[in-house]
Amino acid sequence: MAGRNIVVERLVPYRPRVEIVERKGLGHPDSICDGIAEEISIALSKYYLDNFGTILHHNVDKGLLVGGEAKPELGGGEVISPIKIIPAGRATKIAGDKTVPVDEIARKAAYDYLSRNFRNLDPEIDVDLDVHIRPGSVDLTSLFSRTSTKPLANDTSFGVGFYPLNGLEKLVLEVERFLNSEEYHSRNPWVGEDVKVMGVRAGEEYKVTVAVAFVSKYVPDLDHYLEYKEKVINDLGRLAGRLGVNAEFFVNTADDPEKGEVYLTVTGLSAEAGDDGQVGRGNRANGLITPYRFMSMEATAGKNPVNHVGKLYNVLASEISRRAVEEISGIKFVETVLLSQIGKPIDQPLVANLRVVPEEGMKLSNLESELKYLADAMLENVDSLTEEIINRKVGLF
Repeated sequence: MAGRNIVVERLVPYRPRVEIVERKGLGHPDSICDGIAEEISIALSKYYLDNFGTILHHNVDKGLLVGGEAKPELGGGEVISPIKIIPAGRATKIAGDKTVPVDEIARKAAYDYLSRNFRNLDPEIDVDLDVHIRPGSVDLTSLFSRTSTKPLANDTSFGVGFYPLNGLEKLVLEVERFLNSEEYHSRNPWVGEDVKVMGVRAGEEYKVTVAVAFVSKYVPDLDHYLEYKEKVINDLGRLAGRLGVNAEFFVNTADDPEKGEVYLTVTGLSAEAGDDGQVGRGNRANGLITPYRFMSMEATAGKNPVNHVGKLYNVLASEISRRAVEEISGIKFVETVLLSQIGKPIDQPLVANLRVVPEEGMKLSNLESELKYLADAMLENVDSLTEEIINRKVGLF
């Protein structure tokens, strides 16, 4: 197995009495930062490939969103001060005798992302984009150019993944996807993209609190707001039923209708009026925030897709876990942890730890060789993830 240190162990199943799961939706300020960071990385990767035949060093996994100022009103409203977004990081700006227009690439990628995803936002007017991408450090850049069969890890870091999701995790994920689907927006244009979902299970009781930024121009008066809010609650109840979960939903719980205080936005984004964001503060690579599970705090979005294990190992750990459950009979659940060492080949982690819950009556010893074979093969082909990432076939937040 190419000397790979793959350790398989039994995980004792444990279901706590209380569990909490969160998802920050597409339009949450932290998710906006993640999305822009990743789009800049993809755009740079494609430019490097087109012009140099290879992806050059870059890490644009830093970024800040400073909320603007807006005045939403029932039936209308306006953005008064734009949202300020500051993408930051490192990228190769000179290769040989050629200069790479990094700032221009970053600006176009950011504006394209905002235009594509937020239908009530005019990026050219409502956003002030201030790009701060500097040349990469000599040490990290050199890892790209060293001769090696596999890329060399540019960080000492770990990635975590697990499969399958449990009932609460699936519910929280699907609630946000449902509310932010093109179909739901077309039928309910007052629902904005800034959706945040917080689910809790206590025993067998599920309660889900959802913040939904309503778009003010589609809400003519308070009665319509309350009607639309009730519709969202009922729609979510039906969604939970289709998922086989009995859950109670609470939407925009800070509302005080008697005072006329409800969650209205001009753009469908809380970022328009003072809610700030940052890359890496939101969802993990599987799209969720799961404090009752193992998690990596790495920001996956914006890291280069060639040798940054903070990105690759989180994706790969999830894929190893998924394929183990789906392809090897006798397994109920797998949690995978991968640890790298900077400067070592990315296919040779310091340790790959698979923690397994076998089906009842199945011995782990009967599964170990298949699990090691699968993990070994996927590590051998870890560099294939690069193409999948730049073609947006892999979710990162």
